[in-house]
Amino acid sequence: MNYAESLRFLDRHINLEATAGDIHGLSLDQMRSLVSVLGDPQESFKVIHITGTNGKGSTARMITSLLVESGLSVGTYSSPHLQRINERICWNGEPISDEDLAAVITELARLAPLSGVQPSYFELLTAGALLWFAENAVDVAVVEVGLLGRYDATNVCDADVAVITNIGRDHTDGVGQWREAIASEKAGIIKPESVAVVGEPDPVLHGAFSAEGPASMWVRGSDFDVIADQTALGGHLLAVRTPNGTTDDIYLPLHGRHQGLNASCALAAVEAFFDRSIDADIVQAAFAAVTSPGRFEVMGHGPLIVIDGAHNPQGAAAAARTLEEEFDIAGRRVLVVGMLGGRDVVEMLEQLGARSADLVIACTPDSPRAVPADDLAAVCRAMGVLVETIDDVATAVHRAVSISTEDDAVLIAGSLYVAGAARTALESLAGS
Repeated sequence: MNYAESLRFLDRHINLEATAGDIHGLSLDQMRSLVSVLGDPQESFKVIHITGTNGKGSTARMITSLLVESGLSVGTYSSPHLQRINERICWNGEPISDEDLAAVITELARLAPLSGVQPSYFELLTAGALLWFAENAVDVAVVEVGLLGRYDATNVCDADVAVITNIGRDHTDGVGQWREAIASEKAGIIKPESVAVVGEPDPVLHGAFSAEGPASMWVRGSDFDVIADQTALGGHLLAVRTPNGTTDDIYLPLHGRHQGLNASCALAAVEAFFDRSIDADIVQAAFAAVTSPGRFEVMGHGPLIVIDGAHNPQGAAAAARTLEEEFDIAGRRVLVVGMLGGRDVVEMLEQLGARSADLVIACTPDSPRAVPADDLAAVCRAMGVLVETIDDVATAVHRAVSISTEDDAVLIAGSLYVAGAARTALESLAGS
């Protein structure tokens, strides 16, 4: 198969990302059967496994950068992608080539029928990533969970280090002891040989993680933490404490205080992986090189243009807070927003600061799960917010930029699907 044919092959399989992301079957048996016919590639390298409600993608990128700067060969698997599927499977931070992805999918198409199961899109892609990492003899794979943890396809991996960034409300109805339930599912990536690195500070939830019987457990606030966080030009200047000591003068070129918390998880995870401290010059060089596309990414100045994949209330609040704390906005605020179903639309709009925006432009993400722009706009009007409706994300972005002056700010948020489409549109504008 060539690249286009390989994508069509994947698209013929059920895509739970496009059909509400529900957990089906509560079993890893199907995924285990699939990797078994591939020779269990996940057993040929060490694994740092990452879950959490927010921050998984950024933390994975930071961990990858630290490992690469330390001289290791590193595979990284993440989801979803922003612009191209290749972004999900990387070696030393570089996405898999079209040719290599086509070759991996061709191999999967040949071997998958021998498993006796009908794998999903995500299961195939996960298996393909693990196979490619094994074929490239990576030293370690940094693997991001797709949904929750215990029954996620990625959990065929046995984590040397299991990272839980935080626990928040997403993929839940928010009823009853939902935080404990989510913590229990995410804790499922912790194995008896794992060092558990827990970024969630709530001690009420820690029992869910220790119950999995990790070899040891490091908790943010007691074992590691950010001990200094100063806003700097284009990012933050951090000092991070771990069980091995303190590293100062870490420049992180990302916006948002939440990224400092992610950085502390990342450094703790890598020190746990090596079972030692990391030289300060390696830490500083690694963090200075980190990028996190689509996560409060500044795409332009005059007007300020920011894209953020915030897709739940916790992420939305972080985006709005970062805009307030780190930028001096003299002009108007324009919010371009699109969401997927399963979210509390009013709460998302509140957290994104829709009431204080001068204009909201409602759009429709390219997903079967999208909330129609008209429905989003109706909620905005009920809140007393001035709103326009433009279905297409790219057209909505063009409209927002065209009506903004150099003193204005445009925040584009609500879903990674919106952030990805906006990024493509803005790159096109910059190149025209």
